[in-house]
Amino acid sequence: MRHGGKILSDQLVKLGVQRVFSVPGESFLAALDGLYDSGIQNVVCRHEGGAAMMAEAQGKLTGQPGVCFVTRGPGACNASAGVHVARQDSTPMVLFVGQIDNGQTDRETFQEVDYKAMFGTLAKGVFQCNDTARLPEYIARAFRLAMSGRPGPVVLALPENMLSASSDVPDFTGSWHADVTPDAGVWDDLLTRLRRAKRPLMVVGGPHWSQEAAAALAAFATAAQIPVATSFRRQDYMDNRHPCFAGDLNVGVNPALAARVRDADALLLVGTRFSDIETQGYTLVDPAAPGKMIAHIHADADEIGRVYGVDMGVVCRGDVAVAGLAKSVQRQAGWAGWPGEVQSARADCNKWQDPVESPGDVKQEQVIRWLSETLPQDAILTNGAGNYAAWLHRYFTYKQYGTQLAPTSGSMGYGFPAAIAAALEHPAKTVVCLAGDGCFQMTCNELSTAVQHGAAPIVIVMNNGRYGTIRMHQERTYPGRVSGTVLANPDFAALARAYGGFGATVTDQAQFADAFAQARAAGTVAVIECVLDPRVLSPGASLS
Repeated sequence: MRHGGKILSDQLVKLGVQRVFSVPGESFLAALDGLYDSGIQNVVCRHEGGAAMMAEAQGKLTGQPGVCFVTRGPGACNASAGVHVARQDSTPMVLFVGQIDNGQTDRETFQEVDYKAMFGTLAKGVFQCNDTARLPEYIARAFRLAMSGRPGPVVLALPENMLSASSDVPDFTGSWHADVTPDAGVWDDLLTRLRRAKRPLMVVGGPHWSQEAAAALAAFATAAQIPVATSFRRQDYMDNRHPCFAGDLNVGVNPALAARVRDADALLLVGTRFSDIETQGYTLVDPAAPGKMIAHIHADADEIGRVYGVDMGVVCRGDVAVAGLAKSVQRQAGWAGWPGEVQSARADCNKWQDPVESPGDVKQEQVIRWLSETLPQDAILTNGAGNYAAWLHRYFTYKQYGTQLAPTSGSMGYGFPAAIAAALEHPAKTVVCLAGDGCFQMTCNELSTAVQHGAAPIVIVMNNGRYGTIRMHQERTYPGRVSGTVLANPDFAALARAYGGFGATVTDQAQFADAFAQARAAGTVAVIECVLDPRVLSPGASLS
């Protein structure tokens, strides 16, 4: 006989879970007891939003569901921000929510929430286990659903009376992996269609990637001689130095790359949903009349043809697809590819990366270039949302997979929790979080979490004293009428020191390299505050 919390922890051990993120609550005391001697690390966080974002980052880093525990009511509401990131980013994640005694349901009991209603459109699946004996079944279902097709977050509510009750139920057994590997002829057919194009473009993104997939993509692109773009915040899917790399389709996209998407007569979409960011609000490719051949490869059949009608759809994981394409192109007799398109796309990419000088004594383009040229190739870069990220996307060269952690959902506050998760998962690697002053303050309380658990990421806070992205749009739409975008900020370096970390302030570009060296040598979480000219809005744009 085991109580529900022990059944839960034993099941997680069987599933290979090594670390969970949580904010404790009395609604899941039995689960905390089960974790006590399970061997699973419980990273105790300061806010459920930060905990859920760390779990989401763990899912991105490992390809296995990140796990988060939060309490009922306010705890679940706070965690919803991380669930939204996992949903839009197609990240496997399981959120366990403590729930009221199920004998008191529908009485508006203290902190009672109907989680199926609350998370119904946010999560991939929402369930509540009311019977202790069915816990293994529900947990296995949650993990299977989080991983299958298009990965995503699954929420499992755990009534406290169910968790504290006992049962002699055995752990769940069996396997649920059923990856689809198309016949080789599928790839031959696809390339036969593609070779008729004059201006093709390959776009890769979505879940299911690895360094092996990046190598297969590079091999295919080289042999096929086709330009390759990465979707929003998937820049590390291909070595950015590769001759076929055309750039990334982000919010501040290279105008030449945007034109290439618009003018392409064939699109090969692998893994990506090819959503509004990649298409600039669906203006580059009209869903009603795309005007080009579209071949879409995705692990979830429901994503193929969801927005764009396709000429050929293949249900397959992205990593499997690039491996199949790399082999298929070798079988194509007389394949010449599009070397002219490759050279043109690469030239546009190189030109876009030429630094545009910004005003002030600290220049973000120089900071990012220094990081790109100095950091180890396996250093992990994280960020949340804000105009500061435009410099990172434009000027940092990603050399290998697994070095970018950023929310395609555009969630502020994500970068720092993600950096903590990355530092815990890869303690030997350099982990750098780039954050704006507004972005960092949404989750900077997790400095305490980092110190407590020995995570040592380096945070670079770009401080311009405002919500920069909103101010940029405000100046375009209502010039000179500043409303709601000015920030009163703390001394970020002093704040880091108050938590027991390292802190430094950079007011001149010449100080940055030394500050970074000190931060790296500190051996603890570090914050480098870069004081920017408040006129800076985005690369190439500033207030007069």
